[in-house]
Amino acid sequence: MKKYVCDACGWEYDEELGVPESGIAPGTKFEDLPEDFVCPLCGVGKDMFSEE
Repeated sequence: MKKYVCDACGWEYDEELGVPESGIAPGTKFEDLPEDFVCPLCGVGKDMFSEE
C-alpha cells in the first residue's frame, strides 16, 4: 500500500489506514478516492497530493 502527502500542508494519506472519520475505509487506494476528496486539514483537492 502507498502513502500520499498533501503538497500544501503535509498531511499524509495512508492507503492502509484510510480516513475512517471521513468515510474512507482502510485499504482504499488513492486513485479510488472520490473525485471530490479534499485534504481533511487544509481542503485542497487530490491534484495537490504527491506519492511518498
